[in-house]
Amino acid sequence: MTPRTKEQNDEIRLRRLAQIRKAAADVFLNKGPLLEIRDVAAQAGLGYGTVYHYYSNKGDLLQDLLWDAFERAGEWLAAPLEATLEATLEAPLEVSGASASGKAPAADEHFGLAAAADTGNSASVDSRNGSSEAAAAAELGPVGAAGFRLLQLWAEDHALYLLFKMAGEDFASLPEARSVTLSASFRREVLAPLASLLDTERAVDGAAASCGNAAEPPYQLQRAEMLLAALVGCASISLRRGKLHEEAGDIARFLKL
Repeated sequence: MTPRTKEQNDEIRLRRLAQIRKAAADVFLNKGPLLEIRDVAAQAGLGYGTVYHYYSNKGDLLQDLLWDAFERAGEWLAAPLEATLEATLEAPLEVSGASASGKAPAADEHFGLAAAADTGNSASVDSRNGSSEAAAAAELGPVGAAGFRLLQLWAEDHALYLLFKMAGEDFASLPEARSVTLSASFRREVLAPLASLLDTERAVDGAAASCGNAAEPPYQLQRAEMLLAALVGCASISLRRGKLHEEAGDIARFLKL
């Protein structure tokens, strides 16, 4: 049998790490800090020794899981604000929840909850995703569309949800040496851009209604933190039911994002 190359071994290692982290996120969602390595092994369908080979303790596993999720933490805010505002202005008929024909769209059509069929045509999939994001932007506005997108990401990526949940607790369950850098990075890369988006939308609304100035700097991050805390709290209920993907739109509308 031909020995595996270094590249093949590296690929196997990366796949195994991703498999373990995903299992750990699913277990942590239910057991929290009571998570044990053997629980992760069972969830991943791997032997205890295999998981222990990669992570000798749950502290290292949790830290790796959170930093890996942090790499994806800004995806929901990646779309430029200008594009979101343009979608809002260009789709006035969809604000009322009805199409030009007068027929209200189905929930998954309106918010793009149904996955696009895998036809191999990536351009077609991108077009459908863009249309559903535009529909969400039209009804919910820039901040609401961003929050809706974040809820959808959490439904698929439990590690990402755990990152935001623990960030709201200032990563108190981690040792201080591990939490300080992660907390500072989260505030800089996630909270600050969200605060900017909140202020931009508020400035647009304020200009239209002639209702004052943007929030003072000390309160910008606080507003962003409160918004994420509300999303995390509502999402936890739907996650336990396994229905966050389909209930994301309801949550966004309920919070009036």
